[in-house]
Amino acid sequence: MPRQRRTGSYAVGRARQDAILDTATERFAQAGYHRTSMGRIAADVGLSEPGLRHHFPTKKHLLVAVAGRRFDLLATWAREAPRPDDGTRPFRVMLSITERMVTQPGLIELFVLMSAEAAGPASPAHDLYATHYDRVVRTIAEEFRSTAEQGFLRADIDYEAVARRYIAMSDGLQLQWVLSGGALDLVGLMRGYLEQLALTLQASPAPLDLTSAV
Repeated sequence: MPRQRRTGSYAVGRARQDAILDTATERFAQAGYHRTSMGRIAADVGLSEPGLRHHFPTKKHLLVAVAGRRFDLLATWAREAPRPDDGTRPFRVMLSITERMVTQPGLIELFVLMSAEAAGPASPAHDLYATHYDRVVRTIAEEFRSTAEQGFLRADIDYEAVARRYIAMSDGLQLQWVLSGGALDLVGLMRGYLEQLALTLQASPAPLDLTSAV
């Protein structure tokens, strides 16, 4: 019985934390981090502010949890992306992530807003974003190097630099997508960029059509 009570309490606590993060994600996306108070989030979730701080002691803890949740989601999408063994894997993984992004426009808006928040060294999200970018650069570069080792891509390329340019393109397009009110063809533009990138990286250059099924 005590164990059942502990398990039940954990489930309730986890559900409450998820509700808090859902609300904080929406509020940060709408009003920005600095203009959103802990009291406003607590009221939206039906808690007192001390009750909210039981789960997240400070707004910094809450911001980091919201950002971390998005980064975890991106990692999950990368793992679930198609991974054909024909040399197109890195390009299809990156396009698949963009396709998933546009199904959750609020996450794109939140990412753009929080990127601006994280730019300042004193921002509570600064270290989290810096660590995230370092990890993503390594992961993408390793994906390209692995494909190059299989003979599909050129071996004389600085794939860390390629990874950073891809991230810059993706982040810039997401910002433009937000500024356009969602009218920008984010997927189409990313697909075109990746198809052009493939021509410069392939060991035996040939047009790549990423609209085709894997």
